[in-house]
Amino acid sequence: MESVRRWWHDLSGLVIPAECGGCGTARTVLCPECRAALHGSTPRRVRPHPQPPGLPAVHAAARYADEVRAVLLAHKERGALALTRPLGTALAGAVRAGVGEVGWGEGEGPPPPGRAVLLVPVPSAPRATRSRGHDPARRIALAAASELRGWGVPARVAAVLRQRRVVADQAGLNSRQRLGNLAGALAVVAGGGRLLGDAGAVVLVDDLVTTGASLAEAARAVRAAMEADRATGAPGTPAAPGAVGRAGGEGVVAAVYGGAAREGRGVRPSGARKGGAGPVPVWQMGVGQSGDPLCAAVVAAQPDAFEINRN
Repeated sequence: MESVRRWWHDLSGLVIPAECGGCGTARTVLCPECRAALHGSTPRRVRPHPQPPGLPAVHAAARYADEVRAVLLAHKERGALALTRPLGTALAGAVRAGVGEVGWGEGEGPPPPGRAVLLVPVPSAPRATRSRGHDPARRIALAAASELRGWGVPARVAAVLRQRRVVADQAGLNSRQRLGNLAGALAVVAGGGRLLGDAGAVVLVDDLVTTGASLAEAARAVRAAMEADRATGAPGTPAAPGAVGRAGGEGVVAAVYGGAAREGRGVRPSGARKGGAGPVPVWQMGVGQSGDPLCAAVVAAQPDAFEINRN
């Protein structure tokens, strides 16, 4: 019965929107004003202050305030699943900005099969996923990958991060406390290092960055897995391009989504928005800086995180 109720909730949220997720305007998923708040700015580099050690370059699509804050909370906490697609479009723009920042791989020609952009969502705590009925970051990542493919960027979601221990609720914790709470909390599933190392680019994704502690811990776990794979040369369990798995599986194939999965049903490329026209081959894009194999992208960041040129 619970699964039937959840299915009906998902379907009704996709087909019969009750109100705008940002301002409450009736009978629309997202009104023009709120859509402009989410999509109207060019994605930019952001940096929390203080910046946690190990945080990769992060790009955000919008400021976490007013309508954007309301949209993210409606999607995450109230299950307004019709907002997944516009949030995915915003995240896709941030991914594209981050991956293309430094021109990694230019001049190398087309990549071999499987050299896609891998979007690695920061996982929610299992208890939070059960309470909400979905994992917001993974759901938005699936929509973003679909949007990127519509722009000509080969992209897949690799849900290879898992929590290895219970962490406390982050609400009310300052940046130092969040770092301590999350230290060593994430790990990559067996074989994940090989999968990540074979990617054209690896982008950590989340709906929001505040202190950066979650992204820094995710980056630590991903870098450790990739380094371990390079050091040992041990074979992983690579997923074939287009492999579609079931959320929650521990194997790498079960964690890779090449198309619409359970949390991505009904999410289709909507075409390029302003600033996103035309295909962009991944081998003509870049990632990270100073040799960092990672970058990160989020839908929104705190307004002061956009002020990266602080004295």
